[in-house]
Amino acid sequence: MSPAVPSTAEDPVHDVVVAITGASSGIGEATARLLAARGARLVVAARRVDRLEALADTLRADGAAVVAVAADVSRRNDVQHIVDTALAEFGRLDVLVSNAGLSAIGPLGDGDVAGWDAMIGVNLSAVLYGIAAATPVFRRQGRGHFVTTVSTAGLKIVPDMGVYAATKNAVRTVMEALRQESTDGVIRTTSISPGFVNTELDGSIADPILRQQIRASMDSFGLDPHAVARAIAFAIEQPHDVEIGDLTIRPTVQG
Repeated sequence: MSPAVPSTAEDPVHDVVVAITGASSGIGEATARLLAARGARLVVAARRVDRLEALADTLRADGAAVVAVAADVSRRNDVQHIVDTALAEFGRLDVLVSNAGLSAIGPLGDGDVAGWDAMIGVNLSAVLYGIAAATPVFRRQGRGHFVTTVSTAGLKIVPDMGVYAATKNAVRTVMEALRQESTDGVIRTTSISPGFVNTELDGSIADPILRQQIRASMDSFGLDPHAVARAIAFAIEQPHDVEIGDLTIRPTVQG
């Protein structure tokens, strides 16, 4: 169900064109629902087309302008297609929310090279592809905003999350470098670092015992994804001369 947030022409999010990756569930879906309810125009992207289309249909039924794009963000052409779709459908792109994520966590000694490569592709390369695709658009327009979902896993290093945390810290580094390269006021950058959120991210964990442990923590104290969606909306709704560079959001009971 879409959040009951009234949309008016005075809402700073109204008519803003936002592309969201990983939008078929979790934080991406919650962000799409919240922004749609506030009048944003959306391009939602994910690999699970059936769930993505169901979300888009629901939002359209509520009066939102939404386009669904099937995309594997580890492929550069797919990310480019997301940006191109925003331009074709709405004539511009104001915000790119790079939210798609993969958590193939486990001990480094397991040597899960395939899982590591997959995380690098989705968690890091996809963000770079988004920057490459959207930066020329933002510069032509004179403004634009990159919002990226990072993680508290990069702030507190723990066993089994070494490569996952490395991808997130790499993204944090990229976003800070982009911020410093963009002090002419054209591009804003925001890194959102959630702690435990009750999503389906555990589905990419191969080890059944570790997956069960993470699932139990998510079910026990994980945030509702809409809490993170509100943080993303907060960053987007600021005046363009205000940049929310880093925002950490976690359950109050998370260690």
